[in-house]
Amino acid sequence: MKVVEKIEELKQLIAQVKTAGKKIGFVPTMGALHAGHFSIIKAAREQTDFVVVSIFVNPAQFGPAEDIDKYPKTLDADTAGCEKLGVDIVFAPTVAGMYPSENLTWVNVEKLTEPLCGRNRPGHFRAVATVCAKLFNIVQPDIAFFGQKDAQQSIVIKQMVSDLNMPLEIIVCPTVREPDGLAMSSRNSYLDTEERKDAVLIYAALKEAELFITAGHRKSSELIGEMEKILKLSSRIKIEYISVLDSRTLEEIEQANGEVLVAIAVKLGQARLIDNIMLNI
Repeated sequence: MKVVEKIEELKQLIAQVKTAGKKIGFVPTMGALHAGHFSIIKAAREQTDFVVVSIFVNPAQFGPAEDIDKYPKTLDADTAGCEKLGVDIVFAPTVAGMYPSENLTWVNVEKLTEPLCGRNRPGHFRAVATVCAKLFNIVQPDIAFFGQKDAQQSIVIKQMVSDLNMPLEIIVCPTVREPDGLAMSSRNSYLDTEERKDAVLIYAALKEAELFITAGHRKSSELIGEMEKILKLSSRIKIEYISVLDSRTLEEIEQANGEVLVAIAVKLGQARLIDNIMLNI
């Protein structure tokens, strides 16, 4: 396995892989890798011939109130984990390498970026789409792999790839959870012992939504009300949103029918946690 920092060096290596006719799988990450990331890397290893994992904490997608300096950085452990899984290249560029001068070109995916996390994180998805477009241009993957936990991000990236006729496929891998249901996240490390206990209420609320719909209820406002009851069992949890949306358009719906995305974002101590489930009704 090679760890590459320079874009030009990576491009030269990718050209050799392309010449050999190998299918390239790409997993973009911000590092602090955990079992959720590793499951995505395993999927890339199984479905492609050559796997590239990027580790880049993108400063452009952090808002003024979000402290990028606190984001966990564990490059040595990350590269060791990648090597164990048979990754071929870890691409770990510097900020100066990715943004050598003031960035004047941005990719803006409309509508899909407005609800959910887009409401309270202006500019976040513009930065995500832009850095993914840059990475796709550098790595030139045949398939890029994302996680379902970041559902809105995956939907936005799929739309960008489709609209701009990018020559790659996007595969979304299932959310990996702790034994108690909490979705794996780098930000779980921010939780203290009591907050960690309360965090299980997020998945409990999503499971309640699933049971509520299975029982025949379809009204979104009632569904959200039931989920709120569970989250409010903890005074530490501050609800940012609970939304029931069309999974394709991300428009909020009054009645849950078809393929539905049920999504939650909360603040719990120093952590902002998101989770979701997809239901086919």
